[in-house]
Amino acid sequence: MIRLENTLSIHARPDALLVYGDTNSTLAAALVASKQQIPVIHVESGLRSFNHHMPEELNRLITDRLSSTLFCPTPASVVQLNLEGISDGVHLSGDVMYEATLRYAEDSSDPFEEFSDSGFGIVTVHRADNTDNPGQLSGIIRGLGLLGYPLLFPVHPRTAIRLRGLTLPENIHTVEPVSYRTMLSLVRRADVVITDSGGLQKEALWLGTRCLTLRNETEWTETLGGGWNQLVGSDADRLLAADSERPAGAIPEFGFVGGQFASRHIVDILLQ
Repeated sequence: MIRLENTLSIHARPDALLVYGDTNSTLAAALVASKQQIPVIHVESGLRSFNHHMPEELNRLITDRLSSTLFCPTPASVVQLNLEGISDGVHLSGDVMYEATLRYAEDSSDPFEEFSDSGFGIVTVHRADNTDNPGQLSGIIRGLGLLGYPLLFPVHPRTAIRLRGLTLPENIHTVEPVSYRTMLSLVRRADVVITDSGGLQKEALWLGTRCLTLRNETEWTETLGGGWNQLVGSDADRLLAADSERPAGAIPEFGFVGGQFASRHIVDILLQ
C-alpha cells in the first residue's frame, strides 16, 4: 500500500484505478486509490459466498463499497449489489475469465500426457479453511483415497507444509504447481476436477469437465446447474457419493453477454 501510494501521488495520478477479483492486493489498491480520491473500477463485482471466514469474501465486500464503477460477471451478481443498495455505476459485463479460458486452452501445453491412459482426476487444495484445519484436510485426503482412480495433485506451497507427516493414499500423485496453460490442458483431459478454487470451478465447466468442490458454498452458483459442479465440503462420504453421480443436464451457459466477450463490454463502457 505504501509503494502504491507513492506511485500514484508522485509518479502518476491516473483518472481511475482498475482492480480485479478478490485478492489482498485488490483490496489494498482500492483503499489507496479511495484515500487519494481516485475512482476505483472493480472487475468481478457482486460475487458473494456469504462465508465471512473467507478473506476473499471480506475483500469483495469492501472493494465493492469503495468502487464507483462495478463490472459484474453474472446477472446474480448485479442483483446482489442491488440488494446491498449499490446500483449506480453497476454494469453486467460477463466474465473475463471465460475469454481467457477459451483463448489459452487452444494453446495449452501438458507435460503430463503420459500420466494415465485410463482416466484421472485433477486436484487442487489451497484455501485456509481446508489447509489450516487438520480435521478438514485429513477428511479431504481420506475421501480422495476412496475414489479408486489416479489423481494428479499440483500442491500449493501452503498445502505442502500441511501435508508433511501425512501418508497419502497410493492413488494421489503430487507434483509441483503447474502453469496456467498446463492446468487448462489437464482440466480438459481429466474426468473430474476436485478443488476448492473458485476459478477452477468455472474453467472445468467451460471445458466440459465435471467438478467436485471442496467447500460448502460457492460464489459461482451458476456452475451448479445440471450437476456439473457439486459442493462436497471436506467430508469423505459426501465426496464419494457425489463422485458416483454424473451430470444430468446441459452445461450451463454463462460468461459472456449478448454474444460479446466481457473484455469488449468493459472497454466500451470505459470509453464512454
